[in-house]
Amino acid sequence: MPARMPAIFLSHGAPPLADDPVWPHQLNAWARKLPHPEAILMISAHWEQAPVTVSSTVGAPLVHDFWGFPEKYSTVTYDAPTAPDLARTVSGLLDATTEVQADQTRGLDHGAYVPLVEMYPQADVPVLQLSLPTLDPRRLFALGRQLAPLRDQGVLIVGSGFTTHNLRALTPYVDAPPLPQLAEFDAWAADAVTHGDVDAVLDFATQAPEARIAHPRTEHWAPIHAILGAVSDTGDEQGATEIEGTWLGLSKRSWTFG
Repeated sequence: MPARMPAIFLSHGAPPLADDPVWPHQLNAWARKLPHPEAILMISAHWEQAPVTVSSTVGAPLVHDFWGFPEKYSTVTYDAPTAPDLARTVSGLLDATTEVQADQTRGLDHGAYVPLVEMYPQADVPVLQLSLPTLDPRRLFALGRQLAPLRDQGVLIVGSGFTTHNLRALTPYVDAPPLPQLAEFDAWAADAVTHGDVDAVLDFATQAPEARIAHPRTEHWAPIHAILGAVSDTGDEQGATEIEGTWLGLSKRSWTFG
């Protein structure tokens, strides 16, 4: 049997991440520290769909779900193997009250392939994407708990979002300091996640400082709730910071659990 895989939450970056002089190397070094996965289950902030939906298992083009960038970013490819076996396993893990459907036209979106290009550039690991069926933290936590057995099957469960995500707070330079409100939320998140304070993270909307400034809409924080659910039964709730710092004023803080 494969060793139990950790689960991770990463800040995924926009397409120009590929041109950053630091961040791609951080992602690649992080991947090399992790056990090599049999497959990857990606939960990205950029796919909200209910009921729970899995991405194509027969091959579908990437979803270039962005605009306003140079054309070269729309020609990126990432031909990772599909994961039909993982799709069947996911469907079997979710309880009878959870409807699961497949969208065979849905390829990986930029919340999935942008970091994976840097982490697994050989594109040799099968990847399946799972939709966010809700933004409710406790429902996502419950979903993550149902997915937890995948970790013992060599599957790397990845929550792909952004530790702070307010596009109106973007700075004009990659290394410019963030707004004080975003820095305050980032410091709170670092403390809460490092100490494994699951209740605080789930209740971030009322407990975190400047939560609505850091996340005017919460889809980029939501994947962490599923990740916490996936590690909750094994005592792996304390996240180890792998990447920190900012990019265009947004926190790229990312954690490994387990």
